[in-house]
Amino acid sequence: MTTLSAAILSQLEGQSIELPSWAFGNSGTRFRVFATAGTPRDAFEKIADAAEVHRYTALAPSVALHIPWDKVNDYAALRRHAEDHGVQLGTVNSNTFQDEDYKFGALTHHDESIRRKAIDHHLECIDIMHETGSRDLKIWLAEGSNYPGQNDMRGRQDRLQDSLQQIYARLGDAQRLVLEYKFFEPSFYHTDVPDWGTSYAQVAALGDKAMVCLDTGHHAPGTNIEFIVMQLLRLGKLGSFDFNSRFYADDDLIVGSADPFQLFRILTEVVRGGGLNNPDVAFMLDQCHNIEDKIPGQIRSVLNVQEMTARALLIDRDALDAAQRANDVLGANGILMDAFYTDVRPALAEWRESRGLPADPMAAFAASGHLQRIADERVGGTQAGWGA
Repeated sequence: MTTLSAAILSQLEGQSIELPSWAFGNSGTRFRVFATAGTPRDAFEKIADAAEVHRYTALAPSVALHIPWDKVNDYAALRRHAEDHGVQLGTVNSNTFQDEDYKFGALTHHDESIRRKAIDHHLECIDIMHETGSRDLKIWLAEGSNYPGQNDMRGRQDRLQDSLQQIYARLGDAQRLVLEYKFFEPSFYHTDVPDWGTSYAQVAALGDKAMVCLDTGHHAPGTNIEFIVMQLLRLGKLGSFDFNSRFYADDDLIVGSADPFQLFRILTEVVRGGGLNNPDVAFMLDQCHNIEDKIPGQIRSVLNVQEMTARALLIDRDALDAAQRANDVLGANGILMDAFYTDVRPALAEWRESRGLPADPMAAFAASGHLQRIADERVGGTQAGWGA
């Protein structure tokens, strides 16, 4: 069995992966959202479910919120509820993609009243962050156009920068703005923030408290995502990850399910660039569990990240550096592949047991009967899902 060194275990000990509250609600495709027994009916129950993931893995100590999906009357009470369950409230995610007013844009809209509404929504999110103790405001914009000539693309970029400047000015000293990007959907001709370069250009103009959020499912097929990770770390602008996986487009599947080697390569650059356990780089999942159960889906996800992190830490860096300097093409590749093909699961299971955690969190949770208990208890009310 592969042995993980004390140095590697020490780095794994500090790993934390934020969970998205919306992963515990009902979700599906653009054609259908599917209901599941025991689905949370409010933000309090979402947090309770997220806490189960942390209890079995010790990997998920915080929960990201989505406004307005997670709106409550008392955010201080929500914060206490999270702390009582052993987790904290994390990133606050804004929403400017569901109101009818935002059909043709929000922060980029030419109508000043609509743009004002979108800006004010983000200011409200910052107010909520003060109450929840959250550091990061994450912005994803479903904005762009479907046809050539439909919009003035340059004007939209100018209005976006002005909107972001107003939001950025409201941040507290310890707060940050992270701007996500997405290759396409729902806009198909042009998207206002389609790639890491556009996000970088926008946040670089704001200041040191503005960073890029990299979603691992938001790229054109064949994109070298680990190169982007490297570059943003090199530039000091990688603020956060949204981990998921996809086969064709933005599928939001369990991270590492479609291409485990890609996840390994990404984490290799994270380790190389000093992003692991770096307080300035937030690791978060952004997934929707359409047909699988939500809590075990999130457990599987954080375990996948942990496993590929352990493999990335196994790379013999001295040998790799020597091979690279000698232009030993196949030797260097072999060193990387040796780490990737190493089965670290038994060593991680043994290590978990030494920390008082179940060796197999998936099996332990399945045996707990928790899913049946919440299905029996959460009867009545309106289940949470997209838009709630």
